[in-house]
Amino acid sequence: MQGAFERVPRHEFLGPGPVFFTEHGAGVEADDPAIAYQDVALGLTKGVPTGLPSLHARCIAACALRPGERVIHVGAGTGYYTAILAELVGERGPVLAFEVDRGLAQRAQKNLSPWPWVRTEASSGVTFEKASADVIYVSAGVEELPPGWLHALGSRGRLVFPLVPGGEEGVMVLVRSIDSPAIFSAKVICRARFVPCIGTENERVRTRLSEALRRDGGESIRSLRIEPEVPDDSAWFAGGAWWFSTRLAAKR
Repeated sequence: MQGAFERVPRHEFLGPGPVFFTEHGAGVEADDPAIAYQDVALGLTKGVPTGLPSLHARCIAACALRPGERVIHVGAGTGYYTAILAELVGERGPVLAFEVDRGLAQRAQKNLSPWPWVRTEASSGVTFEKASADVIYVSAGVEELPPGWLHALGSRGRLVFPLVPGGEEGVMVLVRSIDSPAIFSAKVICRARFVPCIGTENERVRTRLSEALRRDGGESIRSLRIEPEVPDDSAWFAGGAWWFSTRLAAKR
């Protein structure tokens, strides 16, 4: 993991500036590349931060990536963390990166040219056809979990995504396939705040999700269940066709 961060030059993914040190702060012209290596969420554009390196290091480590695994990255920005993922799986591990902002996607495609096993698409990544992955890594806040992500996971696949109601603080969640079509293991990795993932917003669940996170911060989450599993008294939170349970995952 450390080697991947050492090999990927973060400053080259930020562009010439101005650099925004906070999501809503004033732009700061920064010519010193050393600024890029502070543990801060520098902005790609105003309102679109890169994310804390320490946060992403922790979450990417939770994916336990192995050489040759297939990766989908949703919310690639200009490609910095996509490059980290590509370093970890190596040349035999195809990486598909989605970025809904066309300008950022174009920058990502250029920045990721040293990693030819990465393919970039200028779309949200909420839905995709005929794609499968061992790991899906999401870098934008989700309210309504897209079922396609779960269907795309291979055997023993992992999904890491931010469960974030609106602009509030949420949590990073690790979901693991246990070879069951409707039950997955799940746990919270850490607290996190992300810009919304376009296409997953759902005002109907936002308030309930905020309340659930205020109860225990997701610490009691043990599994993720989808239809035909029906929410029971172990339900921590229920979305559309999915729900988190405080019960451990077990195949039927």
